[in-house]
Amino acid sequence: QVQLVESGGGLVQAGGSLRLSCAASGRTFTMYGMGWFRQAPGKEREFVAAIRWSVGNTNYLDSVKGRFTISKDNAKNTVYLQMNSLKPDDTAVYYCAAVIGRYKGSFYYDGNYDYWGQGTQVTVSS
Repeated sequence: QVQLVESGGGLVQAGGSLRLSCAASGRTFTMYGMGWFRQAPGKEREFVAAIRWSVGNTNYLDSVKGRFTISKDNAKNTVYLQMNSLKPDDTAVYYCAAVIGRYKGSFYYDGNYDYWGQGTQVTVSS
């Protein structure tokens, strides 16, 4: 079992920044990768960013490239999402998720993740 707890969401003006954190606990030694997804009201959940735990390779949604950065701290079993130049379209509940054990398919697909956090609200005002 792996538990994921997100933090760092909030209300920010357009152009501002936020940093989300996701702390993992439990069987973290089996971590393969972690990702961030988001879901806006009335929309489907979408992939935002992912990082492979051992080598640090990253993937991003095209619309956040150059603005968002995913990073990790292996010692703290924590993944971060630094979000800069935020736009109102970034408003959503942000979820972190973990892939455990081995590669299970594209990081872009939410069905390939094993565990999910409870989500943290990010609201960007115009």
